[in-house]
Amino acid sequence: MWTCVAALLLQVALGGRAEGASPSALTEYTAADFSDELHSGKTLFIYFQQLVSSTISLFLVELDQSADALQHYGVLVGKVNCNKEPFHGYCAEEKAINTVFLFRGGKEFLGFSLDTVFDVNSIVSEVLFAILREEIKYVHTETDLLAMEKAARGKKDIALCYVSSLGTQEHRSMMETAYVYGSKYQFILITGGPVLNHLGVDETSRSSQVWFLHCSAHSRSMTSEHCPSTRMSKPLSTLSLHTFLQLMEAPLVSEVYEDPSSVRPPQYPYQDTPQVFLFSRPATKREDLDKATALAWRLRGLALLLLVHRQSPAVKTPEEYNAAYKLPEKGSEVKYLHSNSPDEVLELFTNPVEEEEEEEEEEDNDEDEEEEALDMLDDEIAESVFDNRLNLPDADSLAQLTSDNFHDTVAQSSLTVGLFYLPWNAVSKAVLTSFSDVADRLEGSEVQMSVVNCAEWTDLCAAESGSSPPIPFQPITAFPTVLLLRPKESAQRYGGMLGTEALHRFITLSQPPSPVLLSTQEEVTSFLLEGPPPGLAGYRPDRALGLFETLSDAGARQFAEAAKSLRGEVLTGLLTDGLAEKWAAAHGVGLPATLVLPSWAKHTRPFALPASASAQELLSHISTALLHPVPELTVANLPSFLALGKGLLLLFVGEEEDEIGHTQNHALLEEMRQVVELGGDWMARYLVCWLHLGRTPAGMSVLGSYLGSMPPLPALVLTHLPSGSEVYQYSPNTPIQASSVLQWLQRVEDGTESAAGKLGEDSWPPTTELFDFLKIMDMQDPDLSRQRASEAKAEEGGDSFPARDKYPHTEL
Repeated sequence: MWTCVAALLLQVALGGRAEGASPSALTEYTAADFSDELHSGKTLFIYFQQLVSSTISLFLVELDQSADALQHYGVLVGKVNCNKEPFHGYCAEEKAINTVFLFRGGKEFLGFSLDTVFDVNSIVSEVLFAILREEIKYVHTETDLLAMEKAARGKKDIALCYVSSLGTQEHRSMMETAYVYGSKYQFILITGGPVLNHLGVDETSRSSQVWFLHCSAHSRSMTSEHCPSTRMSKPLSTLSLHTFLQLMEAPLVSEVYEDPSSVRPPQYPYQDTPQVFLFSRPATKREDLDKATALAWRLRGLALLLLVHRQSPAVKTPEEYNAAYKLPEKGSEVKYLHSNSPDEVLELFTNPVEEEEEEEEEEDNDEDEEEEALDMLDDEIAESVFDNRLNLPDADSLAQLTSDNFHDTVAQSSLTVGLFYLPWNAVSKAVLTSFSDVADRLEGSEVQMSVVNCAEWTDLCAAESGSSPPIPFQPITAFPTVLLLRPKESAQRYGGMLGTEALHRFITLSQPPSPVLLSTQEEVTSFLLEGPPPGLAGYRPDRALGLFETLSDAGARQFAEAAKSLRGEVLTGLLTDGLAEKWAAAHGVGLPATLVLPSWAKHTRPFALPASASAQELLSHISTALLHPVPELTVANLPSFLALGKGLLLLFVGEEEDEIGHTQNHALLEEMRQVVELGGDWMARYLVCWLHLGRTPAGMSVLGSYLGSMPPLPALVLTHLPSGSEVYQYSPNTPIQASSVLQWLQRVEDGTESAAGKLGEDSWPPTTELFDFLKIMDMQDPDLSRQRASEAKAEEGGDSFPARDKYPHTEL
């Protein structure tokens, strides 16, 4: 709950008014409207405008901008134009010219001079300051603070704030945060120097600061009169204060039983926090925990501390290291060290400026050296590229398949993966590099990685069946092609991305039997709940479990056939006899049944699928159940989504620069999930998905091609409709809400919504006239042009051969 509320706070405080946002929340009231709102008991912030001047005009601009922020705190912002409609009382008072009034409970609560509410920050901070004046406490001396701490012991933690000036962005950040977290923490505002002196703040650098006093978990056991405190190291802002308070809720010490390199990065809201690892041994378990706890208190707010138990077999860190740390930057590796004291670890995070300066100097030196070397290498690189144009990457771990050894090699391994390539083909050479990397990863496994040079072994690649046994695959017509070969089985063609990660994942998931025969309760539980396969740390595969009375059931054979088609993508298991009946009863289904556990599902309870008449129907049911309700569209999964033949309801979102952007995107996805749920069966005709332009930059050109220009984000479009090539855009001026989106879709179906663009034709003409080789050929030999014209006329007259585009192309 607190995360959602705080996220809304961050969006309001720092997001500003986005392009294409809803109109201003500032309302111009008539006398009657104001009277109605006043007697309704709502909180109102009203200015009674009597004069028009440059000062008043500037204030009204700031008041207008503050209306969007204050409405999220239940404050309605407006004005009454006394020149249009005289309002007895405030319009007649001279003091109202330079005063704006706050009304609560049907009566005037407080008046603010325009000198104190001169911009958005001062308006928001002063209004919230007035509303929270009973909740926020003030301390002037150390004695006052000590009394507050004693009252809070064992009950509530304290957020102790010092703001250098009222009405500033920092003051607003503190007030907005207090409004959200006021019931959870006691907010105290420091007003004088004695408390700052007690806290060790230098007289010459009294900038706004925040301290978190840990009073709730400390009562009589505390040895000091004051509660332990943690100072926020970052400058005061809504985002930093929210993050700081969330970080104070993190466990002091987390105990893990895996190697630091395998520990997952911190999850929201701690994703930008470094991790520090200390190691513990069974003989000194208590002492190690005490040392870790002491260091964790000193690192509070700077890093998360994890205690690694060395007795776990998963811990591979050499004994020479007793500490490690990992920074939150993407791609950061774990750094190991031997520390003689906790201070050495603490210095890593208390003196970051010196390290950054050293790194910048090293980077500058490296760049200078690289620039000098590049000039010398230009000619050498050009010569090397030409000399090695037919050389392939080193492939020591790859077996060379030929027509002579093909059958023997495949028979010797439970799984042989073959790459069929052409040595002069650029894509083949690029894929061979990835293929070789996968082979290095799988070295020592039962998988035999192999390659076939189709320029040399043309008979093998053409699957010529002159020998016995026959070749287990169809002729290779596209290069490169990857096949998974098993003894006495037809080959399985790999249709995924040809990069190292995707190929390695598919091969790894293809190694277990499909389906795995399960016979005990422990095997079933392990199958459904076990962690990622070896070599795929952090990856959660989809799983499907078939329940049947016996292996000879027709349904069991259908499931086994479907499982073979799912190899490499879904782990499948098969359960029979009494244990199958028990699992079926536990999930409220009868035998035969299929249970599916998608990787995206947060819960561990599988979905039950209806009975299927064929393996193909069962495969369709499994694929549908595994599909995320609102999947992310990527280059890798686009072909499979387009193959569904549904219209794409596609949400384009931008990259999150901070936690606010992450929160905004998360809220948009929640609305799209509501679209799916509220639409029910009616939404089955559409695939609701989203595209993250930060992770898939190609989406920007796609969006621009859809609409003719790049619209403001987020953007929601409807495209690839089976009924036509129109592209519809959801109004950028309308908030993306489930009910509004469903109404928009209904208008599209009714034909009352205008299309914003059209998909391009399935052709890709030459980029310039210079590359129009057909036209050049026609100029040199006019007979060719006449021949094509007669062929086109024959096709129009019903020629039996299908017409082909001159430039075949499929547009996203």
